[in-house]
Amino acid sequence: MIEILDFLFGQYKGYSTTDTTLEIIAVIFGFLSVLFSKNNKIWVFPTGMISTSIFVYLLLKWELLGDMMINGYYFIMSIYGWYIWTRKVDETHVTQISTTTKKEKKAAVIIFLATLVFVYLVYIYFDKWTSWVAYVDTFTTAIFFVGMWLMAKRKLENWIFWIVGDCISIPLYFYKGFTFTSFQYLGFTFIAIFGYLAWKKNLLKTQLTS
Repeated sequence: MIEILDFLFGQYKGYSTTDTTLEIIAVIFGFLSVLFSKNNKIWVFPTGMISTSIFVYLLLKWELLGDMMINGYYFIMSIYGWYIWTRKVDETHVTQISTTTKKEKKAAVIIFLATLVFVYLVYIYFDKWTSWVAYVDTFTTAIFFVGMWLMAKRKLENWIFWIVGDCISIPLYFYKGFTFTSFQYLGFTFIAIFGYLAWKKNLLKTQLTS
């Protein structure tokens, strides 16, 4: 048992108590944010902003540039999403769950490719393009950028991007030595699956009653 715990959490021996505590707090608020998103609740954004602001600080300190940019982007898109979700499309209705249009799919491809190029250039600039982790980090950053953009626009397909990105992030973060964050993404994967099903049910219900 001790060997297992040491394997999972041994890397934290070299971390400060403050950083470990901050990571746990960020993980808790991250879980809350995804749960609120699954339930289509506006609280997804304020809780997400708390989590991402903490992770921006930690990831900058740990020199994980792609991950840091993801969380910085999440923070900005949370402000945008908060506006979109509460914006009234007419006198009585706010923006509802919908599927991605052809125009939005094209925009998603552009965001994905542009993110790949941008993150790559950042890694090159800081001379951090030195291992396979940088390749994976760049790819997951692009996936999550698109996922967050779609979630902010309340699009059903956002969950597909979260599921793919989460599955890749589980072993990636464990390899990096951030066990708590790895467990977070494991939980995110299951929540994202149920989130997709819940949003799809909500969409079908809306279509039947409209």
